[in-house]
Amino acid sequence: MVRSNLGATPRPMPSTSPTRSAIPSPANSHTDQHPTIRTGQPQMTEQDTSESVEREKVRFVSGDTICAAWHYPGTNGACVIMAGGFGVPKEPATDQFAKRFNDAGFAVLAFDYRCVGESEGQPRLAFSARNQLNDWQAAIDFARTLPGVDPTKLAIWGFSATGGHIFRVAARNPQLGAAIAQTPNPDGPALSRNAMRHQKPLAMLRFTGLGVLDALGSLVGRPPRLVPLVGKPGTVAMLTTPDGIDTGLALRSHMYPDWQQMIAARTALRFTLYQPGRAASQVQSPLLVMVCDHDQTSLVKPSVKAASRAPRGEVVEISGPHYAPFLDKHEQAVEAQLSFLHRHLFDHPAADHSGISHASQGRKV
Repeated sequence: MVRSNLGATPRPMPSTSPTRSAIPSPANSHTDQHPTIRTGQPQMTEQDTSESVEREKVRFVSGDTICAAWHYPGTNGACVIMAGGFGVPKEPATDQFAKRFNDAGFAVLAFDYRCVGESEGQPRLAFSARNQLNDWQAAIDFARTLPGVDPTKLAIWGFSATGGHIFRVAARNPQLGAAIAQTPNPDGPALSRNAMRHQKPLAMLRFTGLGVLDALGSLVGRPPRLVPLVGKPGTVAMLTTPDGIDTGLALRSHMYPDWQQMIAARTALRFTLYQPGRAASQVQSPLLVMVCDHDQTSLVKPSVKAASRAPRGEVVEISGPHYAPFLDKHEQAVEAQLSFLHRHLFDHPAADHSGISHASQGRKV
């Protein structure tokens, strides 16, 4: 495992990128009825921004469900496949990083899991790790067919709960060129114990009770009992950690008024037992795990431990809380991730296969 504290001089990135045009308004949308790929405009309302980006709406089949995605055409043959977060649609979860990857020449496929955002699936906001992993597999298979994409230059990216999935997805797809897990959740029980430190006992009991009732209700077809994704300690919410409060700011929720910011209680309870980091030792692709030294939501130690088990694992540590890569450390995070992608998708240095640890190298921002 290679470990570094972010602060070293980044590798220069290619300066060429295609001209971008602004996304047309939803009023001018058009939908093709082809079951595998359709173009059109998002149902998720996006407020006006200063960003200008060229992308197209596509859809692909995952099992018996159709998932929606944004396809950003690239210029260098490589493609980064990205997914939304835990109950977070693709736009707030991926827009900021997808644009930067695309500006650097990468194609991007950013998709919604089933039952979330614009993807199909019922009941809404209730899902399982198995279904999300199946959606990942379908997205990877679909990305290989995109025009201008070299199937040998695919990378996957996820953060937080989806960052945890990265370990299992990469383990199942050894042909991937690279994998990035940003502030991942590799160990559900460890994170749950930490979350209890930031929640009041009565609220924790109510949350658990709602999860159990919701799970029982699902057996007889009752609609999900929804809980907020984020709340203050003492409220019944999935996340009440100090840096969890930054979710709306970091993911720019004001720009996406259709984002409900809720999750089925049964789903939130189920993921407290999820341990995707166990698959790290089976990851054969280059794996970058980005951690934040003051993360109080996705703890540093379980993430570093998981990365250390990956044969080609690397850890980059940046200063700040859970959402620092989306906020004040965004530039450093993007530079480190682009450097990683270029090294492993294009340069292929021999040192990346050595397995030698250089944990003491690097400087902290």
